[in-house]
Amino acid sequence: MSDAKSNGANTPRNGANGAAANGSGAGGVNPEKDLGAANLPGMRGDHGEEIRVQRGMFGANNGGDTSGYGGLVRPVRLPGPATRPYGGWFDEVADELEGALEEQGLVPENAIGKTVVDRGELTFHIEREYLVAVAQTLRDDPALRFELCTGVSGVHYPGDKGRELHAVYHLRSITHNRLIRLEVGAPDADPHVPSLVPVYPTNDWHERETYDFFGLIFDGHPALTRIMMPDDWQGHPQRKDYPLGGIPVEYKGAQIPAPDQRRSYS
Repeated sequence: MSDAKSNGANTPRNGANGAAANGSGAGGVNPEKDLGAANLPGMRGDHGEEIRVQRGMFGANNGGDTSGYGGLVRPVRLPGPATRPYGGWFDEVADELEGALEEQGLVPENAIGKTVVDRGELTFHIEREYLVAVAQTLRDDPALRFELCTGVSGVHYPGDKGRELHAVYHLRSITHNRLIRLEVGAPDADPHVPSLVPVYPTNDWHERETYDFFGLIFDGHPALTRIMMPDDWQGHPQRKDYPLGGIPVEYKGAQIPAPDQRRSYS
């Protein structure tokens, strides 16, 4: 594996076309602007995967909505997979990653579920059993060198059946000045994702927080315990099906009801 120049102008393993060579990766932003109509970021409109239909706002129903948004009806879609060329240095990173996985005897199509270009960002959706191998490849390969993971965020999509829980990782290459994302899905019935602490030790507290608030279990974490909520707290407060409300607050003798008891539109 040949070493890469810091300006991102090295030759990709799989021989990417000129779109890769035109992007310098400055500031980690995709410099390619003339994308085709079929490859617009996010694949919005009728494209992408519909996971639910949003009706109204703020959970109001039964005619009690005073916001003016009660008649809002719109589909909620996840961005669809992008097609090559992705533009700029995105093709180079994708080619280098696929080539490095092949050198390890892995089939890229098995590890990478889809590649998404959305709002100028590159996201690889990784099958969870390959997460550690992909992350270590992105960290160690000289042409990739994503040395820093700035943490993991949890996302809950109750309508995304079989993948209700998502873990999203932001990876930064200090060497090449690039930023990408990894995303992994897990079903609510089996909320297990491999821990990346052995690859990125700074993920320790981030994984604990995601476990605390979303219930994602990071297998192999050195001490997966709650970090914010009490140890005996029931449920995971940032899930979208978690009931609105909380514990009544006492302030100078006056008791403030929990939010779900103060006012109800329904």
